[in-house]
Amino acid sequence: MTGTTFVTPKRGAACRSPALALMMLGSLGLAGCASFSSLSSSEKDDTVYTSAQSNLASLTEVIEKHPNDPQAYNMRGAVLAEAGKSEQALADFNKAIGLDANYAQAYANRALLYGQSGKLDLALADYNKALAIDDNYAPAYLGRGIIYRQQGRGAQALADFNKAIAIKPDNAQAYYNRGLLYQAQHQHQFAIDDFSTAIGLASQKAPLRVARALSYLAIGDAKSAASDLDEAVQLDPTSVQAWTSRGLAYERLGQKEKAAGSYAKALNINDKYDLARAGFARVGGKIGQPYQTF
Repeated sequence: MTGTTFVTPKRGAACRSPALALMMLGSLGLAGCASFSSLSSSEKDDTVYTSAQSNLASLTEVIEKHPNDPQAYNMRGAVLAEAGKSEQALADFNKAIGLDANYAQAYANRALLYGQSGKLDLALADYNKALAIDDNYAPAYLGRGIIYRQQGRGAQALADFNKAIAIKPDNAQAYYNRGLLYQAQHQHQFAIDDFSTAIGLASQKAPLRVARALSYLAIGDAKSAASDLDEAVQLDPTSVQAWTSRGLAYERLGQKEKAAGSYAKALNINDKYDLARAGFARVGGKIGQPYQTF
């Protein structure tokens, strides 16, 4: 799934790291892959019980005092899922649904968990259930759209992303995912427009810059791509994807020093990353030699 954050808004309200769609950029075949973990298909909203996220003990205490409260189980499930405790999270979401079969958000959270573990059919069934309960629940449209995109069902994915945006037009993750869909379809100007909107809503998310840069590269605008990737590597200096993409942008601009430096940075993070290794060789990079990156 693209996005990994679970949420705990009030009952009745309504992403391996997530990845950019795999795409080919000319003969270089640059594969896009970047995480956007602080936003998700089950988006945060103003009702998130933020204190609970850092205090499993207090949530467990709430459950002990109120063992039939589905919201408490959903909240604890979200915290457990964020902590990577998938089996315990699933048990809590199951319990929440068992206590309240019309709890749309618990279905959406469980769907997100299923999607992250590759159980796309189960995820889709839960998103459908959530939307049958609340047909105005934007996170479920977004989550289902991501599943459809992963299944290659572009028209249905687009319809769901459009619906999610119509319901909640300030949802950066929806624009991001719709942009990924356009990007995979080689509709790069539409993708750039959506990534630009997402950046306006979530300017500190490096994967948005990487995504837009990949589409700029696809249409031959290496200068704009380099500008985005300069920003991306400062926002996330540990991103192999951002450094490798930046190397390609500067390679296309003919600035081999910056290109080699960027590829070298990527290889310092992951020396087995083939795209960075190939790029480094193309620009004549030499192991152990210092390079200017900015």
